[in-house]
Amino acid sequence: MPATTAVGARELPRVIQGGMGVAVSGWRLARAVAETGQLGVVSGTALDAVMTRRLQLGDPGGHVRRALAAFPAPELARAVVERFHVPGGVADGARFRTQPMLRADKGLPAEVLTVLGNFVEVWLAKEGHQGQVGVNYLEKVQLATAPAMFGAILAGVDHVLVGAGLPGHIPGLARQLSRCEPVTVHLRVEGDEETYAHRFDPRALTGEVGGLRRPQVLAIVSLPVLASYLARDEATRPDGFVVETHWAGGHSAPPRGALRLGSTGEPLYGARDLPDLAKMTALGIPYWLAGGTADPAALATARAAGAAGVQIGSAFALCEESGIEPGLRAELARRARDGSLNVRNDPAASPTAFPFKVADLPGTLADEKVRDARRRVCDLGYLRTPYRTDKGAVGYRCPAEPQAAYARKGGEAGDTEGRLCLCNGLLATVGLAQRRPGGGAEPPVVTIGQDLGFLAALSPDGAPYGAADVVGWMLAE
Repeated sequence: MPATTAVGARELPRVIQGGMGVAVSGWRLARAVAETGQLGVVSGTALDAVMTRRLQLGDPGGHVRRALAAFPAPELARAVVERFHVPGGVADGARFRTQPMLRADKGLPAEVLTVLGNFVEVWLAKEGHQGQVGVNYLEKVQLATAPAMFGAILAGVDHVLVGAGLPGHIPGLARQLSRCEPVTVHLRVEGDEETYAHRFDPRALTGEVGGLRRPQVLAIVSLPVLASYLARDEATRPDGFVVETHWAGGHSAPPRGALRLGSTGEPLYGARDLPDLAKMTALGIPYWLAGGTADPAALATARAAGAAGVQIGSAFALCEESGIEPGLRAELARRARDGSLNVRNDPAASPTAFPFKVADLPGTLADEKVRDARRRVCDLGYLRTPYRTDKGAVGYRCPAEPQAAYARKGGEAGDTEGRLCLCNGLLATVGLAQRRPGGGAEPPVVTIGQDLGFLAALSPDGAPYGAADVVGWMLAE
């Protein structure tokens, strides 16, 4: 059984709801899970765009404006409402307003929106109950980490989960930001041997804010060797780990060793890629297992091996509170039940170069005709990589942007093959697609795990189910 039963003064959750982005794990889902006594998690990716587009759709129910009214710097919140709120919503076919991108320098307008977007999502998830709420970030999105985490801390977030990289700097950031201290994020810049020191000062936005709590930090790793590396130094040691296998949805770690592809073009994983739970337990730090764990028996097995519990994504992605557009969600579930759904672990789809699960659904970017018809554009830029230009400045490029633009910036043309614009595609998946000239809209891209066997228990007759049903099923004796 787990050696540790609490993080801080609270009992450990047995179920963590996965932080699926963009806005699949939205505030409604996280709140529904937190109200059951387990850990609800919002996705922290692209929350500036999520906030501004909801405002432009009229902010039905007034939820975004209600959260912004609680922000500790009212003038910043008012300015966002004045700029982006459209009473009654934008006209059919009208484009959403463009917004500033995060930059290593002169990126303050985008940082303000990032702080506010994260505050709104976490504040709404925590509203009206005493349960625990976390936020999930991608370490790859370096420029967003500090302002995003500060916004979440302002809203009282309980846990910060970070994956898609090695989050050794996150515990220190969490501590400093909870004290409203200036922080320095060391950005990896292609072409430079040294990192670029990017400074973020929370007091420049909100002034000194007292009474903030340092959230617990959970590092998402694939193997004990990574956990051991982080645990050996107090500065990098998280409060817990989520050990995620390649069966989970979204991004996953590549196989150890040289990349080998199977007959379907997917990475081949072997015994070296399976976590040794005895080594995880020996670290003496709470951990949860993720990837194919949506089953009460899997939870019991994990706890018997020493884990505190499991993290579940896909079962929550298909529940009623999920942010996935209802038509897409119904189609996913229908195809999963009749056995016609194929979920590929695509090694090329993500601009991050991490393998990414793509559900083969018609009308989405998984459809070759849809993908070929889409005009490549990079107007959100969350997955851009900083690089050093010939003139010595810091530039930005993404292998999912137009090939000619990527090549002009010094990128290898071959790196663009098969890349999908996840920024635009994932926003479309939750009903926030950018509209394009000529009446078209960005097509969605849907990600989910490869083990969907939970549907036989949660929805044997195809009926809808809720987040509380998932938790109740998992925790039933």
